Amino acid sequence: MKISFYVLSEDRAQDFLGFICQLVQTALNKGSQSLLILTEDDKILSSLDEALWTQDATSFIPHQCLPNIDDNDTNVTDNVVLAPVLLGAYMPADFNGVVLNTTIHPVNHFMAATSNAHPTRVLEIIQPNDTSVQEGRNKYKSYQQLDYELNHFKV
Repeated sequence: MKISFYVLSEDRAQDFLGFICQLVQTALNKGSQSLLILTEDDKILSSLDEALWTQDATSFIPHQCLPNIDDNDTNVTDNVVLAPVLLGAYMPADFNGVVLNTTIHPVNHFMAATSNAHPTRVLEIIQPNDTSVQEGRNKYKSYQQLDYELNHFKV
């Protein structure tokens, strides 16, 4: 699996949601895979839901919020029509697209709780603050131990 870390400058971090929307649009334009934005923060989820509808005056990014589930039922998306971009706090069963991870956990944490999930690529965003940098280092070490292909970009 390929993992890309995006290390944000202070300017980019000021428009965190805008950067995520831009990254999502770029990922959609480059491939035909679905994209999952993992977030465990309800405020970020709500803000992203709104930002994806209003990012560009001439278009929007089609997306859908995954339904809430209890901890024992990660297959709730069976029989649900899914948009190209999903937002949620878990990885749907059989997911095999791109994951944009905004949580403090590495993606393999979510893969372990889901049946047959095999993301092809993971996008990690590192904000210019000590907490985000340390979380990024922890994720990097976790991915490195799993022998994933790692790269990073300063933006």
